[in-house]
Order: sequence, then C-alpha cells, then structure tokens
Amino acid sequence: MAVCEMCGKDTPLFSAIVEGSELNVCINCGKFGKMFRKPIARAVASVMKKESAVKASEPVETVVTDFAVLIRSAREKAGLTQKDFARSLNEKESVVQKLENGAFVPPLALAKKLEKLLKIKLVEFEQEGDVSNEKRGSGPFTIGDILNVKK
Repeated sequence: MAVCEMCGKDTPLFSAIVEGSELNVCINCGKFGKMFRKPIARAVASVMKKESAVKASEPVETVVTDFAVLIRSAREKAGLTQKDFARSLNEKESVVQKLENGAFVPPLALAKKLEKLLKIKLVEFEQEGDVSNEKRGSGPFTIGDILNVKK
C-alpha cells in the first residue's frame, strides 16, 4: 500500500484532480476533487527507500577542509601575486583573497581548475552518510522527523 498525498493515511490510492493538481489520494480525500483513475498499484514509500539506498552508496566529491592554506602556499611557491593568480584563473582578485582567507569555499568546478593550475589536491571523494528512520518505524519522513524541536 502507499501513502495518501493529502492526509498521509497508508491505504490504496486513486488518482484525482484536487484544486487543479493531480494527486494520489485515498478514497476519503478523493471526495475533495474529481477522481479519474482506478487504484494505483505501486508503493511510493518503497520507491523512496530504494532511491535513498542507491544515493547513500555513491561517493560524493567534496573540497578538502584546509583548502585556504593549500591554495596560498601553492600560489606563493609558484611566485605569483594574488592579482596575477586571479588573471590566470580568469577570476576577480577578491575571489582569490576570499579563497585564501577561507571565507569562500570554492565550487567543485573552481576547485578542479585550481588543482590543475597549482598542481595540488583539493577535491576528495567522500562516502555519503545514510539517513535512517529506524527510530520512528516504517513510513515516510515527516517534518517532525527532520526538525529537532527544543522545549
């Protein structure tokens, strides 16, 4: 079974147009719109779990944490000023200053460009962590699962 997109009830679903939007709803919520298809066979929750399991096993590219020190030392070793270095990167000098101060984390494209120019390692592969819903049992995540409410 799947979860109703209006009330969240775990029940067989029907396609319906509710206020101009096509939704997969239970029989009770279908009263608020025009139902036009028979029950939907696939389970939305299981599809979401499969997608999250695939994403969790893929490595993700990230920029190393000490990028500012690496960039500054490699630039100085090459004998370039910040202005000359910015020209060779085709970036503004203020971007180079912020990179070296650690105030701006370079996007992956810029980090790879810096790697090639300075011959240093800035991008590493990291395994993405699993997000589990073991605490609350089965079913889709809710806003309450995500938020940490302080009392």
